[in-house]
Amino acid sequence: MLSWDDFRYVKAIADHRSLGGAASLLGVNHSTVFRRLAQIEGQLGSRLFERSRGGYTLTPCGEEMVRLAERMDEDIIAFERRVTGHDLRPSGELRITTNDTLHIHLLPEIFAAFRRAYPEIVLDVLVSNQQLNLSKRDADIAVRATERPPEALIGRRIAGFSWAVHAPAALAGTRFDASEARRHDWIGFDDMLAGIKPAKWLQQHVGPERIVYKINTVLGLAEAVAAGIGLAVMPCLIAAKVPGLVRLAPPDPELETGLWLLTHADLRQTARVRAFMDFAAAEIGRRRQTVEGLV
Repeated sequence: MLSWDDFRYVKAIADHRSLGGAASLLGVNHSTVFRRLAQIEGQLGSRLFERSRGGYTLTPCGEEMVRLAERMDEDIIAFERRVTGHDLRPSGELRITTNDTLHIHLLPEIFAAFRRAYPEIVLDVLVSNQQLNLSKRDADIAVRATERPPEALIGRRIAGFSWAVHAPAALAGTRFDASEARRHDWIGFDDMLAGIKPAKWLQQHVGPERIVYKINTVLGLAEAVAAGIGLAVMPCLIAAKVPGLVRLAPPDPELETGLWLLTHADLRQTARVRAFMDFAAAEIGRRRQTVEGLV
């Protein structure tokens, strides 16, 4: 009879298309994976992989086994979410994901205050500009600036996340109009951020010929502007924290996204999740004017 471990081994080989990659993932050596695969194929009386120079490719039988492994994995994760959701004690580990901008300029003070209020909760903060999968328990809570939160998640919009045109302090008092944007040098975004609203605004109002500096993270905008490289559209939250900048225009409503606290529905009644959601919503609410560029 096949065991869950057998499915894990086959899925690991399929994911990495090699025995070595599967061995690294599983924490065993190459020969162990080789022997285990031979045992599984012998037990089934069928080959699960075709071997070639390009790696291990699934046979139809192997594909069916991997699909079953994925369903089993999803069932285990769903069970874990349901069990975790019945935990009524505000203690244990809480995994929170957010992006680098929010982590540096907004959340550390809130995390510190939360730890003082709930010392039995350990925070595991995952900083990433990619959206982690809360359905797979990559994290318990996401703090994100987004227009459209994933439908599988629940939460609340706690503020608007505003952007505005900023310049070096030496240009204080400069009259700015979007129709004259091409008169200035600009700091833009590389292809990784081409889909965000400010990048599209630059494409529309500035054009590539006046973008003299590109960066792949929102974090570096303020420092580049303060150094005098050019103008930039940046979050008002960052500009409020970095000296040497001046805002040339009010926040643009068309660039605003929502600032959200999100979790999975199965976790919403977990005490530590509920405690952080309520606490963070109140703390960010007190900083709302800064986030929305109203100060």
